[in-house]
Amino acid sequence: MTLAQLRTFLAVAETGSVSGAAARLVVTQSAVSASIAALQRSLDLQLVEPSGRGLRLTPAGAIYAGYLRRVLGLLDEARVAAGSEGEPARGELRIAAVTTVGDHLLPRILVRFREAHPEARIHVEVGNRAQVLALLDDHEVDLVLGGRPVRSRNHVALAVRPNELIVVGPPGSPPHTGDELLSWLAAQTWVLREPGSGTRATTESYLTGLDLTPAQLTLSSNAAVCESVAVGLGVTLISRDAVSRDLAEGRLVELAAPGAPLERDWYLLAHRSGPPATARLLVDQLLASGEFERPPGARRRSRTAERDS
Repeated sequence: MTLAQLRTFLAVAETGSVSGAAARLVVTQSAVSASIAALQRSLDLQLVEPSGRGLRLTPAGAIYAGYLRRVLGLLDEARVAAGSEGEPARGELRIAAVTTVGDHLLPRILVRFREAHPEARIHVEVGNRAQVLALLDDHEVDLVLGGRPVRSRNHVALAVRPNELIVVGPPGSPPHTGDELLSWLAAQTWVLREPGSGTRATTESYLTGLDLTPAQLTLSSNAAVCESVAVGLGVTLISRDAVSRDLAEGRLVELAAPGAPLERDWYLLAHRSGPPATARLLVDQLLASGEFERPPGARRRSRTAERDS
């Protein structure tokens, strides 16, 4: 068994075909087939089986792929940690962000980081909450910047920043208030992000709290959501960070919806063991900027430690 065989199998598992894995790895299809065959012989397991023109994982293959992502992620994390400890400013920053942050906050965060540490290498992934937390769980990134984390013994919050969620509609939305506005909102189509999005989960909880069951339209990006609302397809609950420019330009209007704005936070998360040295440089920079602060629990622990010392 070799690392090349393991990486090849994971590429097949993720692309669903020998040709897709070959394209990703920049090798021949025959090399991929040979590698998978050798791995299956080594394990004495059938990991994949034909499915139409592609391949699908067997039950054993699905289990093996899940473990393998974490194993390879740990190996990559070990390389990053060892490589950055001596000279953190020349190491690698591996960070993932939810779509709203990736589109609107992360670029300027990374600009400041690059200005302070021009020799550091930066690897970025952007997706919905479920996707980026999976990357953190599998050790494929060292930091995640997103909404409220799910309960997990594996994650720790290192910094927080306010995140205000507001209801927006197209220009010319009736300036209703109270029950009149609630009835109007119930008659609108609500534009939602895809399943797995933290904003979608919050919106569904918000609508349930208002006892509303409106028509819904699902889209896979904030840009598509904002454009759909701007042209009159409906309304949405969204981070103010995502629509500040549209509000300023008059393409969207904020609605005085019941219970809004919703006060939330952006969280900077890491594995409970802590991030590598290069990633810690970003954490320190964000806390020093004043835009982020330590989570309340961390502040309490810090004061307790000061009293005990």
